[in-house]
Amino acid sequence: DKMGIQATIVMPKTTPHIKVDAVRALGAEVVLIGDSYDAAAAHAKILVDERDLVYIHPFDDPEVIVGQGTIGMEIHRQLSSPLDAIFIAVGGGGLCAGIAVYLKHMWPEIKIIAVESDDAASLQAALNSGQPVRLPQVGIFADGTAVARVGDHTFAILKDLVDSVVTVSTDEICAAIKDTFNETRAICEPSGAMGLAGLKKYVAQPG
Repeated sequence: DKMGIQATIVMPKTTPHIKVDAVRALGAEVVLIGDSYDAAAAHAKILVDERDLVYIHPFDDPEVIVGQGTIGMEIHRQLSSPLDAIFIAVGGGGLCAGIAVYLKHMWPEIKIIAVESDDAASLQAALNSGQPVRLPQVGIFADGTAVARVGDHTFAILKDLVDSVVTVSTDEICAAIKDTFNETRAICEPSGAMGLAGLKKYVAQPG
């Protein structure tokens, strides 16, 4: 907005008010439509054509992936020794792809563990099929990762860099939200708690 650029952000009607209000506070126009990411994305592409806008994909774009990869750079800079593993929430895969590229380059032995909601496991479906596939429906409890199809660019990266996928249930996500609150008094949104939920499930499995 300070640069004179007007952004229109299309979000599902199910988006929590705190997210919508935060986007509006930054000066963007918010359009709420549909009850899923996929419905909102389809409407965004209609607006692009109608208004002659530039479409910025939220995850399946090389530059967006690079931007999200700076989180991996921050993690690397804050630690004096390599991590054994990192647990990263996956919806469309941009966050996981960006972090994985950076950390696998810096620490080749690190395990990249993707964590998905069991009712929106588009990466696991893609890995099973060898290519991205569209899930017939997704759950929306973890709205930030409720994506029916992992991205093409993100899958091209993740298929080679992800060591394993852990799927977690709504109950497991809720338990991780509670654990985080008990330990830090911070309240995670469901997608933000998925990494911890995945870690807990991973270490509880035999071996």
